[in-house]
Amino acid sequence: MSALSRRRFLGLTGGAMGALATGGCVTAAPAEPVTDGSVGLRFWTHDPSYTATFQAALGDRDIMRGSPYAPSLEVTAAAGTDLLTRTITQFMADGAPPDLLGIIISEFPRVMKGGLAESLFLDLTEIAEPFGDDLLRRSPYTVDGRLYGLDSDTSISVLYYRPDEFARAGLPADAATWEDMLDIGGRLNEATGKSVGMVSNGDNTSLYNTYLQVLVQRGGSPFDADGALTIDTDESVAALDLIQRGVANGAFLVVGDPYGAAAAAAIKSGLLVALTMPSWYRVYGLEANAPEQAGQWRLRTLPRFEDGGHIAANLGGTGFTVSAVNPGREAALDLLRRVYLTPEGQLLRFQTGGFLPTLRSLYTAPDFTSFRDEFLGGQESFLEYARAADDLPEFFLSANNEALVVAMGAPLLGLYAGDLTPAQVIRAATDSYRRQVRP
Repeated sequence: MSALSRRRFLGLTGGAMGALATGGCVTAAPAEPVTDGSVGLRFWTHDPSYTATFQAALGDRDIMRGSPYAPSLEVTAAAGTDLLTRTITQFMADGAPPDLLGIIISEFPRVMKGGLAESLFLDLTEIAEPFGDDLLRRSPYTVDGRLYGLDSDTSISVLYYRPDEFARAGLPADAATWEDMLDIGGRLNEATGKSVGMVSNGDNTSLYNTYLQVLVQRGGSPFDADGALTIDTDESVAALDLIQRGVANGAFLVVGDPYGAAAAAAIKSGLLVALTMPSWYRVYGLEANAPEQAGQWRLRTLPRFEDGGHIAANLGGTGFTVSAVNPGREAALDLLRRVYLTPEGQLLRFQTGGFLPTLRSLYTAPDFTSFRDEFLGGQESFLEYARAADDLPEFFLSANNEALVVAMGAPLLGLYAGDLTPAQVIRAATDSYRRQVRP
């Protein structure tokens, strides 16, 4: 366990495993790594698509060519919110966490303090460095300038829309700016009761994600690279103003859960004729809930803000990490590199699980540009994804991420109701955050 004592480790993780802290300041040295041959790897994930992808990679000669290892996977599936807790518990119990662990992005801030990431996971900075800016989505998994996770998907947020519904209403679907789209959405809602977007008024996480997606597109970030809070900005005001105006004129439909029954019903019934969501929502939100609408949806890059920002955003993600202490760590690192940092591996990930490339240069590669999405009416979707990837915003997380999620909840409800201005939301959330996070 590198230089971090077990007692200190337990303190940093909230004491959840206090009963295991009988060893005082005993530390666990990493086991000698396996250098070649057969090796069993413990693989923990919340999504069967990741299991299918890695299993397929093990049988792919192009991907595994030249590897000194012959890995096999011992798979454990659990809820994404449980995996990191179980990993820490396992580490403390016997010093043997999973060799490969997929951490959903909202859980990663838990290891962004006190050397936890360094103690649990291998530093991936060196294997990522040769790719420079071509490798996307590094910032959320970076701690003190070092990279500890490789994201499985760029999770590019785009505008999904129903061109038939826009045409039926005599309205354009190609609005260049959000200001124009809000006007179009307001007119559509007044005439038909339909909306061109959705926001959540459910739990704190759903409320916060509504704000985060818009903030990132506008060019803001909830934190800076050092973990300092950065929501008191012009970008944040613009994001909140867009949300408030969209709710007020009906352009945005308010739902409790963007992944729940209300959103599904709005999609199936045609109340939602457009929505801003990440690439993975195409499968898990649209096709899963309204398969009969195959061929009726398209995607495009997001309308711009008149005052700046990007034509894309991000939301969600899963970063894969490698244990820093297990004997199979070098084999796990070799496999992760082959699946996540080679063109062959990235193509396999897309073909097996629908995961978008995290190497920017692949968005114009023929293997991807030739893809036609049948659910989207045969659209060559990478023509739009490539434009988005070239303008993908960067944002940062913090060890205090959960405090901000809680702090934003009630003020955002006040914003939806028209009781608070964007400036008041920022002030209330900042005050709440400061009360939770003491210097």
